[in-house]
Amino acid sequence: MKDIVLASASPRRRDLLSSLGLSFTVYVTDADETVAGSPTPDELVKILAGRKAEAAAAVFPDSVVIAADTVVSIDGEILGKPENDADAARMLRLLSGRRHTVYTGVTVASGGERFSDVTATDVYMRKLGEDEISAYIKTGEPRDKAGAYGIQGLGGVFVTRVDGEYFSVTGMPKEATARLLRLAGIDVIAARAGKE
Repeated sequence: MKDIVLASASPRRRDLLSSLGLSFTVYVTDADETVAGSPTPDELVKILAGRKAEAAAAVFPDSVVIAADTVVSIDGEILGKPENDADAARMLRLLSGRRHTVYTGVTVASGGERFSDVTATDVYMRKLGEDEISAYIKTGEPRDKAGAYGIQGLGGVFVTRVDGEYFSVTGMPKEATARLLRLAGIDVIAARAGKE
């Protein structure tokens, strides 16, 4: 089996990929994350995941590279990671008591081929009080999360319902990632079974 490279600094993506039983190397790219024009959320995450995968594949041409990007969308606004605590508070107020959509793009690069997919998951958040928003921001958890919350951490206490793949909200949809890896010649079930 080819070596696998995860082109991401995200500890959540490392954990999710590890949970599939795969061994991999982490490589953080410096891919440009600015996109001209007004892409839709699904276009944006596909473009950015593709750029990260391309940048890592240039360094590891003989490996299978996995890259992902996640954004939150509500009312036509795309929410990435908050710029500061005030921006995090603004995002959480916007999401409070409402449904939003989390988009995650995944690209797998192998041997000059690129396989990509985008998942969209609807998340429903209960109404948040200003005291909760302030206390949550003080924990530091919102700082590196799209939409300023982490469903897998404390932010999960705000979520009342998820329609779609939960792992997409945490940053790497398992089904899509496994499907794309299979196209690149890595069957995660067979690989895991071979280790048993």
